[in-house]
This record gives sequence, structure tokens and C-alpha cells, in this order.
Amino acid sequence: MFNITKMLTEFNTYGDQLRYDKDCSKSPIGTRPGLGPVVAWNINSQCNLNCKHCYSNSTAVKKDETLNTKEAFALIDQLANFKVPVLLLSGGEPLLRPDLFNLIKKAKSRNLRVVISTNGTLLIEKMVEQLKSLGVSYIGISLDGLEAVNDQFRGKNGAFNAALDGIRICQKHGQKVGLRFTINQDNYQQIDELFQLIEKENIPRICFYHLVYSGRGENIKEAELNNLDKKMTIDKIIDWTQYFIDQGDPREILTVDNHADGAYLYLKTKENDPEQAEYIYSQLLKSGGNRSGSAIANIDHKGDVFADQFSRFRTLGNIRENKFSEIWQDQNNEFLNKMRNRKEHLKGRCADCRFLEICNGNLRARAYAADDLWGADPGCYLSKKEIGGDL
Repeated sequence: MFNITKMLTEFNTYGDQLRYDKDCSKSPIGTRPGLGPVVAWNINSQCNLNCKHCYSNSTAVKKDETLNTKEAFALIDQLANFKVPVLLLSGGEPLLRPDLFNLIKKAKSRNLRVVISTNGTLLIEKMVEQLKSLGVSYIGISLDGLEAVNDQFRGKNGAFNAALDGIRICQKHGQKVGLRFTINQDNYQQIDELFQLIEKENIPRICFYHLVYSGRGENIKEAELNNLDKKMTIDKIIDWTQYFIDQGDPREILTVDNHADGAYLYLKTKENDPEQAEYIYSQLLKSGGNRSGSAIANIDHKGDVFADQFSRFRTLGNIRENKFSEIWQDQNNEFLNKMRNRKEHLKGRCADCRFLEICNGNLRARAYAADDLWGADPGCYLSKKEIGGDL
């Protein structure tokens, strides 16, 4: 994640402390020394929607191989013992899991910070009241455009309005909530309207995800923006971030899954404010770029462990067979070792890029989808001139 608001202000959140601490990039197995990775756990693979870009290929069918409550409790203990700083409960649709409240209670009893990623359509009053009372730190709700676009992309009429109702109910009960938006050909021209919605509804946080060709996302590679449209989209996001700052009401605005955004903001800022640009670059150095396999881990519904949510092409192990700590610290795992020391394995544009120290080769899952795990990330939109030359 790349926090644009922090780059332009003194904004500082709990997540920023995990991303921009001076020692973050020095930890091969966690967000920073002494802590484990943020874990995104797909607690089920059942969903009431059918999104085109779903990395987990979730369906309406409940899977028998899903970890049961006893196994889930044991996993939570393992993650707490490994000092995981954040446990993100995802799916599928996590709100469909019958023992969700018990999982949250267990995680909170072990002092884990719990956040939820949901499509928001099931967030009725009683559900939100319970989640708030259990101490859920944050709920991220996915909207991938305004009504017609979102509902078509997510495979169900009424999904937009149901999700918006969920956001409003969270706001009503003081439950921190924000939006998740995956940028694609169908919705990038709605960025301004989306920000108008954010302002109208007083939504404090939004994460803009770049498209990743994983799961069902492999079938919509053509929905990727060209480089010019990507830059135009990021420009709009930056401008809206600055707008809220200028209004004295900054929102937490982040982009996800493309560390070219950091380099792009640095270059853009350097033109008019070299001092701010140096601050941006210093923060990006602390972060160390993409840290899949180090600062982020993924566990699917059946206990398989991955370097991130999108790297389902390489299973690291299964928690039914080995503890998470053993899997994550396996010094004989060649793939993990390469991911954690990837600079020496990268090829092409990524190997030669002057921003390698702040990008770390971007997202390997996209490179893999383009047929070369260590080749250039096709999602990078920086020109040859921008990635070359002196800083």
C-alpha cells in the first residue's frame, strides 16, 4: 500500500507505522523487526457476488475443505504467537462464515488487530453493531464504480446500493469504514464522481487497487488501462487528495499493488517542490517497495500459505501440516528466498530501473501472469526515460 496523503502531509496512521518505519525494509519475515507480516486470511471461499476480478475464484458454494472452527482458533494462536500486527479477514465474503463473531472474539483475546474486507452487501444494522462491539478496527467495503458499473462488474443488481447502505450503517455506529476500488477500463472515468460520493458521505479512507491478473482476474487482462490512462487516473487521485488537504479535511487515500505510484508521485512533486519530493523519497526508502513474502502473507480458506493474495501459483505450505511460523521461516524454501532477495533475480526494465530501491520490482504476480516471474511487471506505467537517468 502507498499512502498518498502521508506523502503530502504529516498524516500518520497505524498502518503507516508498519510501512514507513526506518527499519521496515530490514525485516525479511515481517513488517519490521520484532513483528510478523500482515496476514490476509480468506476465512471462506463462499460469496454472494460473482466479481470479474476475484483473485480467489470464490463462488456461492460452501467448500468442505474450509478450516473448521477448531483449526481456525489454532491458526489464530499461531499468528498471535508470531506477533502478526494485523489480521485481515477476507473471503469469499467473510460475513457469510457462521462462526465469524467467534473468530473475531478469539483474535481480540490474543490482542490481534482485526480488520475486515467485505463487499458490504450484508452489513445490516445488527451485524455492524456486533462487529463494533467486538472491536473490529476497520471495515473495507468494495465498490468498483457507480451503480450500473459496479453491479455489472460484481455480478449482481443492487450490490451498489446495498454496499452504500452498509457504509452508512457503519458511519452511524462509529465503526471506521472505507472504500476499496479496483481501477479498470469500465470505471476509471468515474474517479471524479466517486470522490464526490466520498465527500458527500464523509468517507474517511479509500484504497485504489491496480488490476492484478490472478484468479478470475486472468480473464480480464484487457480491462487493464494503458500507460497514459493510468497516469491520468493517478493524477486525478493525487489532485483529489490535495483538495481534501486544502479543505483542512484530509482523507486517507492509498493506492495498492503498484509501487510505480510512489516513483511517479516523486517525479511529479520534484518538478515544483523538490523539498517535498525528498521527503517522499525518504519515506519510500523506509518502506522498501513491494514486500510480498516478507511484510504481507496470505492464507486461504483451506490453510494454504502464499506470499500474497495474488501469488496463488506457488504454495508455501499448509497450516494443517506445519505451523505458520515454520512455513514463513523455512530457510530452504527457494521461492521465498528469491522473493526476499529478488533484486538479484529481476530482469529487463525492473533490473535496470533507478527506482528499484523504492519499488523492489513491483508485483511479481503480474509478471508471472505475463509468463516471466522475474521479468518486468507489465503494470508499470513509467516510461523508459522516467526509469532511467539520475535521481
